Amino acid sequence: MTSLKFGVVMPLAGPDLSAVEEAESLGYDSVWSSEHIFFYGPTMDAFTVLAAYAARTQRVLLGTAVTLLPLRPPAVVAKEATSVDIISGGRLILGVGVGGEYPKEFEACGVPVQERGARANEAIRILRRLWREDNVTYRGRFWQLGGVTLQPKPVQPGGPPIWVAGRSEAAMRRAGRLGDGYLPYLFSPERFRDGWQKVRQYAQEAGRDPDSLTPALYQFVSLADSYEEAKASAVGYLSRTYNQPFENIVDRYVVLGTPRDCVRRLEQYVEAGVRHFLLVFIGPGAARDQMRAFASQVAPALR
Repeated sequence: MTSLKFGVVMPLAGPDLSAVEEAESLGYDSVWSSEHIFFYGPTMDAFTVLAAYAARTQRVLLGTAVTLLPLRPPAVVAKEATSVDIISGGRLILGVGVGGEYPKEFEACGVPVQERGARANEAIRILRRLWREDNVTYRGRFWQLGGVTLQPKPVQPGGPPIWVAGRSEAAMRRAGRLGDGYLPYLFSPERFRDGWQKVRQYAQEAGRDPDSLTPALYQFVSLADSYEEAKASAVGYLSRTYNQPFENIVDRYVVLGTPRDCVRRLEQYVEAGVRHFLLVFIGPGAARDQMRAFASQVAPALR
């Protein structure tokens, strides 16, 4: 299955540049930086982190997982994304989402939470125009551009691909109509299959080629010597990160257990349509050790 790709989501609290270099040497296809403005724990600015990753790598794709698009003016996102795309030689993927699980960051940025979906839709349209056109004039509900030209333009013609994250019907519609990829999280294989079918349907209805979109998944993985050990570690990590209990849902949403257990579960996601996994290692050992074990014991069995 040569089309299957694996990426690594690096720790929220800060970049480990040597780990990024090792991920590339281990054969991973992409590395990703998550971000929030404010959250339950420490996070970094994704574009700054990815610029550092770009300087230390040659081949891997670099992605935001994800940029909360409603919290920034699209002109600023266009400039930041373009800068990283140029520094990396055209390797950026812009993962975007609407957020909302931490309302305080919306309040701090002066953005009403209930406007986040409409703002994201408008922002994607503006990004496309700034990356592709000169002398852009735009009059929208949230933003106005008066004959401005983004210079320089991204390395990738038309700008970096935009992968739309989210679990809702609105996110599926946004991905199909406006995105270049679909990137949900905390999905079972069955839910991914249903969501991906809806994304493709929305794309077709919008006159777009569904096959041009990338089906991706932000996937938590807990590798351990036993299923029980992997589950205990995953429950602890996710409950702390999202400030809510996860005991009853990790079996459904997290890839758990020994390498063999993980291969079997990931095969179900591949059958459901996933082609690019963004792996978040949350097992009992160091994330870097799990990254190595996955590359040697899990990925080859799937590829």
